[in-house]
Amino acid sequence: MATTSFPDASPRKKKAAIPVPPARREAAASGALRGAAPAGACTAHASPEDLVVTAAEPEFARQFGLNADEICGHHLLDLLRSPVPARLQEQFIALSAGRLRRFTESVTGRDGTGGEFRADVTAVAVRNSAGAMAGVVVFLRRTADGVSAGPALSALDARVLEGVAKGESTVQLASRLYLSRQGIEYRVGQMLRRFDAPNRPALVARAHALGMFAAGQWPPRVLPERVR
Repeated sequence: MATTSFPDASPRKKKAAIPVPPARREAAASGALRGAAPAGACTAHASPEDLVVTAAEPEFARQFGLNADEICGHHLLDLLRSPVPARLQEQFIALSAGRLRRFTESVTGRDGTGGEFRADVTAVAVRNSAGAMAGVVVFLRRTADGVSAGPALSALDARVLEGVAKGESTVQLASRLYLSRQGIEYRVGQMLRRFDAPNRPALVARAHALGMFAAGQWPPRVLPERVR
């Protein structure tokens, strides 16, 4: 049984740009894609083996703060994030394995300034004249609330983030917020994943870059508009 593996989701490029063969370009323009593109969508092509972007319209690349050459070599799962990451990955696996012809999913992406945007993505499997998988075409369309001012935190998560920014340990945070150490670690771990940060210092730096904290204030305070 054929399997498809995917690399860990990191923002760095994994491979150099891969030229799109003529056969793939012809397949992408074939009847298999007629009617597949949502209105106002921009397009990228990816390899079915590893979901590396092989070609993209300039408008698609611009959503991520890149140009059409720079985005080649990036993995789709690095660029697109779902509220249920496992589901997005499973759907791409099924698409690449031929068990699914197309799917549509709501995702978020990150633009060149570090801000998040929301979009709907439709992925379509493209086959060549022999019926073999030739590629994956992705249509990206920003939704009406397309650009987000940045992530919003619960009141408790905001207090945890403030403590991390102040340099408090897990034990100190747990004592001050009347939580267990496991509860603090869980909340910090959730924010690490959400902010795509590998550790606590990177989490704080990322939050600062996104304008989460009030400027020039110590101890750090998360802005009220970033608390839901």
